[in-house]
Amino acid sequence: MTSLTADQVLALQDHYASLRLAVVGDFTLDRYLEIDTTKSEVSIETGKEVHNVTRIRSQPGAAGTILNNLVALGVGELFPVGFCGQDGEGFELLRALKNTPGVNMEHFLQTPDRVTFTYTKPLLIRDETIPEELNRLDFKNWTPTPREIVDQLVASITALAPTVDGIMILDQIDLADTGVVTQAFLEQTKPVFDRHPALPVMADSRRGLDGFPPLIFKMNLDELARLSQRADNPDQTNPGAQAKSLSQRNRKPAFITLSADGILGAEPDGSIEQSPIHPLRGPIDIVGAGDSVSANLIAAYAAGLPMTTAIQLANAAASIVIHKVGTTGTASLHEIADLLGHEN
Repeated sequence: MTSLTADQVLALQDHYASLRLAVVGDFTLDRYLEIDTTKSEVSIETGKEVHNVTRIRSQPGAAGTILNNLVALGVGELFPVGFCGQDGEGFELLRALKNTPGVNMEHFLQTPDRVTFTYTKPLLIRDETIPEELNRLDFKNWTPTPREIVDQLVASITALAPTVDGIMILDQIDLADTGVVTQAFLEQTKPVFDRHPALPVMADSRRGLDGFPPLIFKMNLDELARLSQRADNPDQTNPGAQAKSLSQRNRKPAFITLSADGILGAEPDGSIEQSPIHPLRGPIDIVGAGDSVSANLIAAYAAGLPMTTAIQLANAAASIVIHKVGTTGTASLHEIADLLGHEN
């Protein structure tokens, strides 16, 4: 594999600026509560320690993290397709999305029938040390997504598919059919994607991609193994063979994140590429790394770049993001170019 150069990365800026991409899925509010440990108190009522929050940071997470990474890459226009509730968290999420450069909110719903999916992350801040994250507080939906909301989301995909250069789908929900990417959503959007076979559409799901239509699949090694077992793939111990089989079955590329072994890509023609991880440069925080990979892969394919380039960009972006401790970071083309320029 020929190494990507810094100049080649920077040359993508104009191309990316002309892209129009849709990001479909579960947009969370990531709310960071920074706790100043020097201001600790004891509650008179309970006798327990009081954590005093001195700063609150809120930003779009999950599908919103992919969106943030695409913004950082300089993608020209972005269409979030999802929903939030008519609650305070929804207000914060909408404000953050609306203030994001290049984001078109025409296809993002606010509804009283859903709560805003929120990750609340308390962080203990100590002088000159890495923040310590305490137990997270989550807000989720526990009932099926109403059919009328699903129908509106499908209508958005139908309208966007002929006009965008690529679509990224992220299913972040643990409990099936309570988020954006329900089984009904997948069934109704499959004919839409079938009508646009040249449109790059990539899918990633926390629960695995079994039951998804044949799209560009992005998954980790455990998800690949589970999917291969269900497909009666005989190459259970060979990720390359599994990815190749999956790609040929879907007639679409497949990408596998291999943790310390980097990223593996397979094309329907049988070609396989693997890009190793970049050397660690200090403390790391893996939150957001997978989403940065997704953003770079879909942007690269929407721009018509080859698989080799796509996985090298994704691998470099993940390396940058994991070194941004205490936040869900992003990676710009300038940061990717700088990393590759120092290593080459």
